[in-house]
Amino acid sequence: MRTPDHNTLLAAAARLRSGQLQAFPTETVYGLGADATNSDAVLAIYETKGRPRFNPLIIHVPSLEMAETLAVFSPLARRLARAFWPGPLSLVLPMRAGHGLSDIATAGLNTVALRVPNHPAALALLRETGRPLAAPSANPSGKLSPTTAEQVALGFNGKVHVLDGGPCTAGVESTILSLVDERPLQLRAGALSRDRIEAFLGVPVEQAAAGSAVSAPGMLLSHYAPNAHMRLATRPQPGEAWLAFGATEPFDGLMRNLSPAGDLYEAARNLFSMLHELDASGAAVIAVSPIPETGLGEAINDRLRRAAAPRS
Repeated sequence: MRTPDHNTLLAAAARLRSGQLQAFPTETVYGLGADATNSDAVLAIYETKGRPRFNPLIIHVPSLEMAETLAVFSPLARRLARAFWPGPLSLVLPMRAGHGLSDIATAGLNTVALRVPNHPAALALLRETGRPLAAPSANPSGKLSPTTAEQVALGFNGKVHVLDGGPCTAGVESTILSLVDERPLQLRAGALSRDRIEAFLGVPVEQAAAGSAVSAPGMLLSHYAPNAHMRLATRPQPGEAWLAFGATEPFDGLMRNLSPAGDLYEAARNLFSMLHELDASGAAVIAVSPIPETGLGEAINDRLRRAAAPRS
């Protein structure tokens, strides 16, 4: 991770305050940012990504103090924020009266997803802009999330300004936790594993059922998809590209290994970048090795299942 020079940050913040889009890095993936209080700017995110308007956006803020001006924090929510912010945890909370956010950013819901990103460039940009930023992943809707500035530029054909903060260190999006009913409910698995949250809270965290109503980003059944078709399999077929995990038998075709050592943190960090590489090869099918459904494996498998889901 790195922080761009001050003049570059000033220019990026000025673009955001003037209602333009600005892609920027976080520890999870690159986000496509807009002033969350400016409806025209937020609408430009949906139009640029081709994102369904019913799919709400995560609002990024530089501090818990700003977050509390936008949403009502219970003692439990405040406890979680103090423990895991800055970091890859998005909290879905009831909106505070007078929040000032565009209802386009929240898809007309009475709740909002908030987080403080753990990246020096993102935090510097948020402080310099002085406004909450709506920022979904900086990619065309449904496609692979970007973990480098180059992937953002390629995805939007160079038409979006990108603040380059180096490769993302987490590699998958934030975990989304709803606290609307004071009952922790994981809406999306992410870079903060559910077992870490449960260990902190001392209680189990439920997971939203597949096909639940879209109340947070990343809940669409088909999402994070490459151009190639994906198949979850123990071995690739001839002509397929192979995304492996752990110790594997030799394979003559195009192959990447998320983590030869079977390290889930390394696998999460490599997931989208390796899928980008395999997809760029022109392979018609990418076969993907099974990943253990523990710790960060839950988030990795969530992305893989959505990427492999039938597309409309």
